[in-house]
Amino acid sequence: MAKPRVGVVRFPGTNCDRDVFEAIGQSGAEPVWLWHADLFDARNFAALVLPGGFSYGDYLRSGALAARAVAMQSVREAAKHGVPILGICNGFQILCESGLLPGALTRNRGLRFIDSWVGLKKTGGKTPFGSSMARGDTLRIPIAHADGRFVADEATVASLQDRDQVWLKYSENPNGSIADIAGITNAEGNVAGLMPHPERAYHDWMGGSDGRKLLEIWK
Repeated sequence: MAKPRVGVVRFPGTNCDRDVFEAIGQSGAEPVWLWHADLFDARNFAALVLPGGFSYGDYLRSGALAARAVAMQSVREAAKHGVPILGICNGFQILCESGLLPGALTRNRGLRFIDSWVGLKKTGGKTPFGSSMARGDTLRIPIAHADGRFVADEATVASLQDRDQVWLKYSENPNGSIADIAGITNAEGNVAGLMPHPERAYHDWMGGSDGRKLLEIWK
């Protein structure tokens, strides 16, 4: 039986792509590279992942230029057709900048780059990523970002909470994100973004393997 194909979208400055590619391969799917300058047929993919990094050198704002890349036309088309899409760190920033997810990621409280492991709690149940987990289950996954503070206006945050779109929350808020938000989904649940890096917590030798719970959706 053919493995589900998962597209890994690369932009200039993406630097977590290889880790994501390997994790997807080990999760039971077939990872496929997708290039920022090319369109692709979303119908050929079971899911898409936008990895972390510093796309376009974070010029203007993190994710702002990548959100306008050619490949994002296909990502938007995929979102429209219900394809599961996951943005990790810079990928989350790109999804917000493109309007596929609400809110924005801004400079951390304290204005320092943070590289550490954090505790997370699953609070939302719409996305297929991490669907094997129950609400309230906890994870321990690393973060590495300078622009990870999730912000949105009061009405948007209330809407996210009312519509079950707050996917993950920090146990101890490391960056000042409003309402301790670490990850959200769109209203339909097929587009999700988070600042922590599940691909960096895939094996015990990495320091923990909780990232598997978010990426292994094909087993």
